[in-house]
Amino acid sequence: MRFCLPLILCAAAAAPAWANHAYALWGEPRYAADFKHFAYANPDAPKGGELRLVSALRYSTFDKYNPFTIKGSPPAYLAEMLFDSLLIASLDETTAGYGLLAEDIDVAADGMSVTFKIRQAARFHNGKPVQAQDVKHSYEALISQYASPGYKTLLADVEGCDVVDARTVRFRFKKPNRDLPLTVGSLPVFSRDWGLGADGKPKPFDQVVTDTPIGSGPYKIGPVNFGRDITYVRDPSYWGKDLPVRVGSANFEKITIKIYKDNTAKLEALKAGEFDVMRFFSAGDWARRLYGKRFDRGELRKGDFANKLPSGFQSYFLNLRRPVLQDVRVREALGLAFDYEWMQRQLFYGAYERVHGLFGNTVCETHGSPSDAELALLKPFEKDLPAGTLGPLQDPPRTDQGSSLRDNLRKAQALLADAGWKVDASGVLRNPKGEALELEFLDSNEGGIRTVSTWMRNLEKLGIKLKLRVADYALYQQRVDKFDFDLISINVPGTNIPGQEYAELFGSAAADQDGSGNFVGLKSPAVDAMIAQMASAKSEQELLPACHALERIIVAGHYLIPQWYAASHRVVYDAWRLVEPPQVPAYVTGETWLMYYWWARMPPLTADTAKP
Repeated sequence: MRFCLPLILCAAAAAPAWANHAYALWGEPRYAADFKHFAYANPDAPKGGELRLVSALRYSTFDKYNPFTIKGSPPAYLAEMLFDSLLIASLDETTAGYGLLAEDIDVAADGMSVTFKIRQAARFHNGKPVQAQDVKHSYEALISQYASPGYKTLLADVEGCDVVDARTVRFRFKKPNRDLPLTVGSLPVFSRDWGLGADGKPKPFDQVVTDTPIGSGPYKIGPVNFGRDITYVRDPSYWGKDLPVRVGSANFEKITIKIYKDNTAKLEALKAGEFDVMRFFSAGDWARRLYGKRFDRGELRKGDFANKLPSGFQSYFLNLRRPVLQDVRVREALGLAFDYEWMQRQLFYGAYERVHGLFGNTVCETHGSPSDAELALLKPFEKDLPAGTLGPLQDPPRTDQGSSLRDNLRKAQALLADAGWKVDASGVLRNPKGEALELEFLDSNEGGIRTVSTWMRNLEKLGIKLKLRVADYALYQQRVDKFDFDLISINVPGTNIPGQEYAELFGSAAADQDGSGNFVGLKSPAVDAMIAQMASAKSEQELLPACHALERIIVAGHYLIPQWYAASHRVVYDAWRLVEPPQVPAYVTGETWLMYYWWARMPPLTADTAKP
């Protein structure tokens, strides 16, 4: 999604908790300055072999190499493979970043700037040194009109970027902001030579399309079947391979990402041995369709890797730009017709948990009634808040604990009637103008009908017609960028320390900005104020009331219909070709963990050598 910006750490920084080799939010970073490698990395992992995996992204092709611009689709995982940043996160803590390109991090005592010293050894793929001017160039390209607008929102409180000397760069802030030192330190850094025209002059960033990226990461682009699959090859001259933050990582000689048109083709290709790894998001596939000879003999293995990641808030996003959805009573009625408990029993095999708000599985998760600190933040906006914001936090409606679907539909009927909607003789819900309540659910996946069909049937009982419109990914993304939809389903990853990035999701300034992540179209001074408070908080005690207040507003406004999440990564992998590390980090991130920290079994096992 447009708001899921690559390489941005899901952490934040505050005033003086910093050290030269790292920057931590609260207290000291887990790893001291003399650490040798991350605990979950195997320093003895052999280098070599190939990892073949299938893209988990929605789109079924790619048409550019630039992952930072709005138009087009880049190859999967390109940003993660090719571009180093000044700082890098560890996967077993939530609030620290360690020097990667940067050898030293210095946050000003007043919190108004951060200065990075770039390692002398840092090199781009073309052999040129990474310099402060490249960092400045990357920052300015990302906040330009040609890049994804999420970067500009995320970096709204950055005053500017200064080149102090060839290897020293300083970011100045408009105000102290706990997010910014790690946010700017996590920006992808690319060479000024990327996108130079034939005349030696730089092209506008949106015209840098199929130019081979010049990054400084462990991998480069190798063989490409353009639009279908791509191979990343390990750079034998990678400058950072001996850094503690890189020891035991980037173990595969090459990583090939394949693309298939639909899930059935993917599953059959996995069973046929066309690739080594597939991540599963369908509970039905996981429970019922993973069988065959390769499973029976242990060649293909199911791995269910638990994690402590925030649950995020995968939801149906209701577009307030549509007049019919501007009435909170209509939005609440739609949610009352959504029977999650039936889906959990009949479709999900008990594999998921219900999303409840914005900050599940984090310290920011909200419960009960507002505290005095939350009320102090909310009261100035009381007349503009959705009804119920100042009361106990509402849980999503249930159909298994003291209430049934019929009860919920009756409540929905009452809300709709109060909003002026009546069912006519033909069973169609109409407003006083005689207009029918019809909505379109836009999706890019035909499989979405399986989970939305029961909701459709329940809405029909209210006289509401919900249509599913399946569009190819290019058209889907174009419509989403222009906010041309009634409702869509979006999976928003969570974060342990939320801040300025929520202005991209719910901030007023992003509501009218094409390509932004404010899919709801929400414009609320109260929401803007809570996000600003979150971003400027100097302690956890200041952060939590603002997070809780924001969550209360969003839940009470019924802008989202919460869906579900899994507390683990379900992966099938070829155990004869790949070796799973013994330690699973708490904040494991799915495919990127596999690509960076697993390694190839050399030589691979065969049907004979695998016998006991």
